[in-house]
Amino acid sequence: MFAMVVSPALAQSRVIKIATVNNPEMLVLQELSKQFEEQNPDIQLDWQLFSENELRSYLARSYLRQVGRASEPAPGAGLPPEVEQFDIVTLGNYDIPIWVNWGWLVPLKVLPASYDVKDLLPRVRKGLSQGGVLYGLPFYGESSMTYYRTDLFQKAGLTMPDNPSYEDIAQFAKAVHDPDKEVYGICLRGKAGWGENMAYVSTLVNTFGGGWFDEHWNTTIDSPAWKEAVAFYIDLLHNYGPPHATRNGYKENLALFAQGHCGIWVDATVAAGFLSDNAKSKVSGNLGFAAAPIAKTPKGSHWLWSWNLAISASAEAPEEALRFLVWATSKDYIDRVAQQDGWAAVPPGTRQSTYSNPDYLKAAPFAGAVLDAMQSADPNDSTLQPTPYSGIQFVAIPEFQYIGTQVGQFISAALAGKLSVDSALAAAQNATSQTMRWAGYTTGYPQ
Repeated sequence: MFAMVVSPALAQSRVIKIATVNNPEMLVLQELSKQFEEQNPDIQLDWQLFSENELRSYLARSYLRQVGRASEPAPGAGLPPEVEQFDIVTLGNYDIPIWVNWGWLVPLKVLPASYDVKDLLPRVRKGLSQGGVLYGLPFYGESSMTYYRTDLFQKAGLTMPDNPSYEDIAQFAKAVHDPDKEVYGICLRGKAGWGENMAYVSTLVNTFGGGWFDEHWNTTIDSPAWKEAVAFYIDLLHNYGPPHATRNGYKENLALFAQGHCGIWVDATVAAGFLSDNAKSKVSGNLGFAAAPIAKTPKGSHWLWSWNLAISASAEAPEEALRFLVWATSKDYIDRVAQQDGWAAVPPGTRQSTYSNPDYLKAAPFAGAVLDAMQSADPNDSTLQPTPYSGIQFVAIPEFQYIGTQVGQFISAALAGKLSVDSALAAAQNATSQTMRWAGYTTGYPQ
């Protein structure tokens, strides 16, 4: 008598359903994941791709359902259908702490020693942990920075400071603006969304001295700092931005800059690798980097974000899902991308070893600026005046997905000329104040 051993290749595959964003880095992951499936024949990956706004909107349904009429989740409500459909979900550092509090994620208590958790950048790791336990693994991290065309600056006799002011940016944008040649002084996010225009506008408001709420959760969108910041933003894009700026989010501006249509762009540091690739970017040889601009205070002038892979509490095969998470966020995966696409293309902003690797530093002249931005971004000290919340380009409360998107729509309407700045901010103030009362943060909560 003998026992028959069934090889993994003959065993029935576990299907792991993944929800992720369609950013370039994630598309590379999807392509390379075929190697993971070859190495793990007992696992089949089933991908569903969303744009950033689509993923946030999709998940926002579950947030609103869970929050209900209070800032605490309904007891025993279980996982919403949006979450139950997937085993692995791509989440931002905004989402992870909220999902942990609601019991929606599997704690990642046991990771192989080779994964080297201590190699993860401390600020990124902290945002994904609770009680010293990780609940997500970072795929890439980012802050924000200023990109500019060195050829245009040289032609105009300009020098970009390492730490520009917004007054500098306005003067530079005017000097390099040449719409007859389809070169626009500056490109900025105008597409409505809490993770689109409001990611940028929130940092702008921060550095102009404003914030979303005061110490008692009273809404402060109608403050002088907001009015000054938003008026500056709209004037800058009206005078020196591309046409139809309200259509442009991160991906659209990335394409515009890469094709040579922007003199200056303030946005995510993760774009640096793409823009430095001469196979993808027409401006790779004329690319300059500087810190995100400052107005009145450096606090909150650049953001801190990471896209992370996490396992839903409803996952039927959490061990197999964890195997993929470890593979996709490991040092080995970074090496794999470097071998295929070059070191400048590797997922940035997650590991200290990346920023001490001579090959990466040689291929990525932006590495130091990115690391400095990420290490200096402090979610717990992002505003000039004291506030009760953490977060830089977002407020770390469940309701912010709804609030940020709604305010983003008002700001976008003002950019399109459909509302005045005062009218847009008055409407945003009223809508946000109502939501905060409804959620119980301030008085007047309806019974």
